[in-house]
Amino acid sequence: MRSTMQEVPLLISSILRHGQFVFGEKQVVTVEPGSYRTATFAEVGERAERLAAALRRLGVGPSDRVGTFCWNNQTHLEAYLAVPAMGAVLHTLNVRLFPDQLAYVVRHAEDKVVIVDGSLAPLLARIVDDLPDVKRIIVSGGGDTSGLGETLDYEQLLAAEEPGYTWPVLDERDAAAMCYTSGTTGDPKGVVYSHRSTVLHSMAITSASAVGMTDHDRLLTIVPMFHANAWGTPYAAYMAGTDMVMPQMFLQGEHLARIIAEQRPTVACGVPTIWNDLLRAAGPDIDLSSLRTVTAGGSAVPRALIEAFEERVGIPLTQGWGMTETSPVAAVAIPPAGVPPHEEIDYRAKAGRVIFGVEVRVVDPDGRILPNDGESVGEFEVRGPWVTGAYYKNPDPDRFHDGWLRTGDVGALDPSGYMTISDRTKDVIKSGGEWISSVDLENEVMAHPDVFEAAVVAVPDPKWQERPLVCVVPVPGKKPSAEELVEFLQGRVARWWIPERWAFVDEVPKTSVGKFDKKLLRAQHADHELEVVTVDLPPADVTVDLPPAE
Repeated sequence: MRSTMQEVPLLISSILRHGQFVFGEKQVVTVEPGSYRTATFAEVGERAERLAAALRRLGVGPSDRVGTFCWNNQTHLEAYLAVPAMGAVLHTLNVRLFPDQLAYVVRHAEDKVVIVDGSLAPLLARIVDDLPDVKRIIVSGGGDTSGLGETLDYEQLLAAEEPGYTWPVLDERDAAAMCYTSGTTGDPKGVVYSHRSTVLHSMAITSASAVGMTDHDRLLTIVPMFHANAWGTPYAAYMAGTDMVMPQMFLQGEHLARIIAEQRPTVACGVPTIWNDLLRAAGPDIDLSSLRTVTAGGSAVPRALIEAFEERVGIPLTQGWGMTETSPVAAVAIPPAGVPPHEEIDYRAKAGRVIFGVEVRVVDPDGRILPNDGESVGEFEVRGPWVTGAYYKNPDPDRFHDGWLRTGDVGALDPSGYMTISDRTKDVIKSGGEWISSVDLENEVMAHPDVFEAAVVAVPDPKWQERPLVCVVPVPGKKPSAEELVEFLQGRVARWWIPERWAFVDEVPKTSVGKFDKKLLRAQHADHELEVVTVDLPPADVTVDLPPAE
């Protein structure tokens, strides 16, 4: 027996039409220097229609890639909607990539057209001669475009077209957008999202079990729109009728504190370093009371940061987990029902609870599936309708196992679906044959009140093969010593975890998406660029804190 339900494909044009007509009066606010620019969903939708017509006139056809080299702003949202809805493929370009990596991803994706913010034109100009497939460059806003050669003006293109574009009926499995991994090791890898995966992911994160956006909310989209499609939040917000506040390049703590006080968002999403900087910048007179929840992800969220947000802002900071390969949201650390308030933070400090649509399992190095007992540690593998099954033009079979994506994250899964990540496979420290979690060690060091940031990497050791090196950024005006931090760790971690090596730095280098760049830290140590302080510790053996053999 078959159902008689209508066969209507899941398409981004459906999100566009729904937001345009059902929530036409909702707002998109773009932060400008000293002001705000506002448009309604209806106006954004009409401009998306004009953009699609302009791109079609320029020769953009089905499956052609259109790159965007833009900040989080209204223009970028118009491209988010128009490009996939017309049957082309949106390719968001990371503005923080090194020039050779940026040129590589544009060439690898074979972008035909690139839309660039005028303020970013000089960055694109550095590689324009290395982009043979790019036929047209469209510039939005003012800036120095002298290095780009012949360009087209975004507003003039839209003004020459009429609204009312007829969106084609596509196969929901067609490519809608693509995003490349940050490429901390080797060349970046392309992940292609379908219309179906994007719509399903958007529906999932609007649920109360995830971000939970509705038309009662106002979203501050801090996570870059070039990073895993801003965690899918622009599509979800346009679908749910959630006002959007787009901060462009104004991402420093002082700017964000002002934006929050003036624009009154209720929901915000960003990486932990952003929230750490906001707390640093927010004085007692800053009003953050409009926020009802904040989501952090992209890298492990220190427990101390979650506690600080609760104490200083009075709202929960909710951790989420995912990857470019998972669209990206796969788990959200919302505490389960019935948990006493004082125990909620134990759940918020986990990576997250897997959301419906995604399956997760833990596998040992030999490929055996481990029990979901909260203790058995292995690599997380995931699958689901918005999880990639292959990289673009790069099969990379080592990243896939029996139909599951190997995430590279190591940890344990409990019976209720909560993931506790102890490290990345490439960052875990093997000292004397036993594992030290760089993430757990970072969290404990950052719990010290005089520590702003801390990153832990493995360095060679003649006796133990590897030992942890802690790179510390002190709180401004504070000067914690290595000895003081060693003393602080006593009783907080196993004795043999306590690092002998410490480096005090002005900042921890970040990747293009705001994660600690541990590859660069390891290279700096190998090149003797870090001033390392060594603390004499009592003799320790990795077996000291291990349970007795049965």
